[in-house]
Amino acid sequence: MNQVLEVRRRAASVLAGADRVETLMLEGELSEQDLLELCDDLTRRMQRGLRQVVVDLSDVGHLNYKGVRPLMARAEAFRRTGGDLKLSGLSPYLAAIFRAAGAHDAFEIYPHMNDARASFALARAPFV
Repeated sequence: MNQVLEVRRRAASVLAGADRVETLMLEGELSEQDLLELCDDLTRRMQRGLRQVVVDLSDVGHLNYKGVRPLMARAEAFRRTGGDLKLSGLSPYLAAIFRAAGAHDAFEIYPHMNDARASFALARAPFV
């Protein structure tokens, strides 16, 4: 899939570095097929043990709404394994597509990928 600009692997500093958050930075116009390929890639990553993913859509101008439901299913699969899939960088236009596809409450959405990445650490922070 040529829309995947970059995948950054960074070791999270929480839990003795055992957990990591991967950020997938996408760009361009994503077709339904592009999103299905993304979902297949996410499934492979989950099967290899990845539990925390941020999909950054800052550089995406348009996506096909038909690919949103399969992405929702992958997010739910990550949650069932104790992880999550979070989105960042949605323009108002993309947010409207997600709402129209029925995904208005299916994802945690953050303005910037760093906010989404940090939310994983905050979710595990002990409360005193």
